[in-house]
Amino acid sequence: MWRLIEAARQHVTVALSGDAGDELFGGYNRYFWGPRIWNRLAWMPYAVRQALGAAISSVPVGAWDALGAPLNAVLPGSRGIARVGDKAHKLAARLRSVRNMDELYWSLVAEWQDPAAVVKGVDAGTPALASHAPAHLSPVERMMYFDSLTYLPDDILCKVDRAAMAVSLETRVPFLDHHVAELAWRLPLHMKIRGGEGKWALRQVLYKYVPRELIERPKAGFGIPVGEWLRGPLRPWAESLLDESRLQAEGYFHPAPIRQRWAEHVSGHRDHTHSLWAVLMFQAWLQAQAGRASQTRGAAVC
Repeated sequence: MWRLIEAARQHVTVALSGDAGDELFGGYNRYFWGPRIWNRLAWMPYAVRQALGAAISSVPVGAWDALGAPLNAVLPGSRGIARVGDKAHKLAARLRSVRNMDELYWSLVAEWQDPAAVVKGVDAGTPALASHAPAHLSPVERMMYFDSLTYLPDDILCKVDRAAMAVSLETRVPFLDHHVAELAWRLPLHMKIRGGEGKWALRQVLYKYVPRELIERPKAGFGIPVGEWLRGPLRPWAESLLDESRLQAEGYFHPAPIRQRWAEHVSGHRDHTHSLWAVLMFQAWLQAQAGRASQTRGAAVC
């Protein structure tokens, strides 16, 4: 994002951002897949789902990958299903824990399914925000509401604002004009999601001004191979921050689940990039704060 904004700054001083379009008009895949997953699971009693999840988890990731290889060989297309075992175990975790659509949503956006098992002093259960959502919202609208209050300001807007300010580029977000946001929340859901397609109302407007071939393209993010870097050039840095004795002494995390994921990731058996990166960012921030505090004490002594 920083590289993109740096390039834009060479030509303009103000840029318009399309952020908030997904949250307000139903653009994220979870708004489609969430209901589909839940509709296929809800008919099963919770105890049955837990038992099924336990059965899936009992099969090692490597065994699931081996079972998936013949399936991928006969699937149409060349890509098949990547990391069958990883996906199977993630599904199993949700089968064991999810009891309604709200819990399914939080499981889809959480990197650690049981935060209380990782972070010391954290209460288990659904975030308090879930109880504050307007009662009339449908399950999908509740997901959009939660994203608007969490993912949008804490991740998307924060990322763009920091990258833009770093190169003195002013960014504006037209979708967050209060008139646009109010209109979006007045629109019925079928004007946002229709026929398995999100942002339906926005598309109808764009079709009048923009060629369809510029709109109807697969979404492409700014993914970089952090997972491979953690197994390669970033491994010593990560190993230092995730050292078991260090985690224990600092007192913020339970070391065992973090060390287990780190070992699985380094071995290549699982891809835990995102959950490990969250811990690593906290650890790097904590180290930086300790360094600043040490400098301040040194300056005071001088």
